[in-house]
Amino acid sequence: MEAKSNRHCGQCHCGGVRFRATLVDGLDTARRCTCSYCRMRGAVVVSAVTGGVEILQGTDLLTGYRFNTGVAQHFFCSRCGIYTHHTRRSNPNQYGVNVACLDGLSPFDFAEVPVVDGVNHPNDTGGSSRLAGTLRFVAEG
Repeated sequence: MEAKSNRHCGQCHCGGVRFRATLVDGLDTARRCTCSYCRMRGAVVVSAVTGGVEILQGTDLLTGYRFNTGVAQHFFCSRCGIYTHHTRRSNPNQYGVNVACLDGLSPFDFAEVPVVDGVNHPNDTGGSSRLAGTLRFVAEG
């Protein structure tokens, strides 16, 4: 799937948090992760540069969550609970943005999504990012 633009508007489920994201490489950075938090959250994310997520409304509704090393901070709406974006642990100069929050997009728009190995995070192993698998969506009918 190719993005028409690197700029996308988005919001949480209740619309309390609205934002604009400038993506690094359009939708080409779509991925999932196997770390304990991402595995439970299940979101498909794309990358935006730091400063590339502009909160247009609802800053006061955003709540953050950090775990393990505390480097990554995951943001979600305190009203509806939807995860909107996070600062990335592997590259704190980038954000991960929840594709499902971007206007007109859905995780089901991607036939395949790479799944990175977050259990064996490159910052812990000293290695490079490793692909754990590929998530595939096959539409019925």
